[in-house]
Amino acid sequence: MFQTSVLASGSKGNSILVRSQNTGIILDAGISMKRIREAVDALKVPRDIIKAVIVSHEHSDHTRSAGALCRSLNIPLYISPDTYAYSSHRLGRVDERLQYFEAGVEFMIGDILVQPFRSSHDAVDSCNFTFEHDDRKLGVAIDLGYFSKLTLMKLSNLHTLVLESNHDLQMLMDGPYDWNLKKRVKSEHGHLSNDQAVGLLSQVLHPGLKNLVLAHLSETNNRPDLAFKVMNDYLQTIRSDINLLVADQYCHTPLVDI
Repeated sequence: MFQTSVLASGSKGNSILVRSQNTGIILDAGISMKRIREAVDALKVPRDIIKAVIVSHEHSDHTRSAGALCRSLNIPLYISPDTYAYSSHRLGRVDERLQYFEAGVEFMIGDILVQPFRSSHDAVDSCNFTFEHDDRKLGVAIDLGYFSKLTLMKLSNLHTLVLESNHDLQMLMDGPYDWNLKKRVKSEHGHLSNDQAVGLLSQVLHPGLKNLVLAHLSETNNRPDLAFKVMNDYLQTIRSDINLLVADQYCHTPLVDI
């Protein structure tokens, strides 16, 4: 067994569950602990298999309840030293639970291999991740302004991909954000657009990739049906039978078999 569910995704909070039979990991806890617990229970995942929380970067939509969740479940918090330095005030007392990781250095949590790698985002040490178990591989690539050669290399040979599809460029440019925020969102340190998500996927798609979850959609500058259509239109041109899902800000996805 190797499964994932995007518990919540968007500018108001992000959290992803990755689980094997005996090991559960929460990647980011940017929503309330109550919502994470409710989602895990609704998915019928035993809380006692959750062995760690990982924080990808210091922004509040990824760290909101990370410290509280670790204290509640008495589990370690995996975080980079620089990210901890910038988010310790938000995490609360977690000193005895800290497990530092470094981008480019893999580590094990239970029976799941975790590989963090740098992403282009306006955070001090933003990371994306792959997770491996039982010859299956999951990639998570959100909060990145562009995809580097490193990103493409790390996301090759995946079986499941959670991929940012943050905004429609025209909606962003015509929308209510001030000019500086628009520039930030579409910059190399911002977020991937729907079209950029297609561009990334086109370079990592292979016959073994079975599931694609579009994530981190902007409520202001995107729509779930639009993100789905842009990606699905591309997939139809190459006759791909990939399972395409769109993550939601307010409800979790089903458990997906990686």
